[in-house]
Amino acid sequence: MALVTLVLLGVARLGAAADDRARAHTAADAAALAGAADGRSAAETLALQNGARLVAFDTVGSDAIVTVSVGKALVTARARTTSEVGPDG
Repeated sequence: MALVTLVLLGVARLGAAADDRARAHTAADAAALAGAADGRSAAETLALQNGARLVAFDTVGSDAIVTVSVGKALVTARARTTSEVGPDG
């Protein structure tokens, strides 16, 4: 019985860690896009709205690079602004 309990606890921890990583990836992508378009404060807002904390923000040329944390998960994402105009305008 104790072995079953330990296995179930391990599975629960793995599931929680996987969930944190997935949420961190989503938050990092959103924060990077917002940061590329509107700067650090926008990146921070989007990270918070997605349940994450903005750990780092940097710009390199037209790229925004963000790192966010959710639980123990730490994820970095990059987004680029562009001034290219699409076929519709």
